[in-house]
Amino acid sequence: MLRAMATSPPSALKAQAAELPEIYEAGTYEHRKGVGYLMGRLRGEMLSCLDRELAADEQLARWELTGAQFIVIASLATSAEAKSASDLCKSISYDAGAMTRMIDRLESKGLIRRERCADDRRLVYLELTEAGRAAYPRMKELSRQGLNHFLRGFTRSEARQLEGFLHRMLENA
Repeated sequence: MLRAMATSPPSALKAQAAELPEIYEAGTYEHRKGVGYLMGRLRGEMLSCLDRELAADEQLARWELTGAQFIVIASLATSAEAKSASDLCKSISYDAGAMTRMIDRLESKGLIRRERCADDRRLVYLELTEAGRAAYPRMKELSRQGLNHFLRGFTRSEARQLEGFLHRMLENA
């Protein structure tokens, strides 16, 4: 059944999911054992690990970067859709006020710049500076190493399966 669901189109998944019993039942549900709580904890631990690695890295320490700032830089480096603060907020589910403050910090560090759209001055595009583009590969490497740390004991196949499960959860959002 799981293999069939993994290869089914999203609309078929929704129909099949409607037929399945609920995973968590009211009488036995324990918040701290649930997937949502565990994913939140894991996200926090992963960002903390990346914070430590960025702070300890000789090439990057001068910028005092955080894992959250890496996510913004990586989004700008790799996504054609993430061009503005609003785009970033949507793509990484981040608060607009917090995003503005983060962009301010990254801009003051010389890693990103704001550029007004010539056709519509209300639009402000974001782009990596030369320093931001130069720092990104090292940041990406530290992120990769951190992920591998958290996936110790998993096979590549299990990691791909976990990614598939997480993508399915995102499709259900």
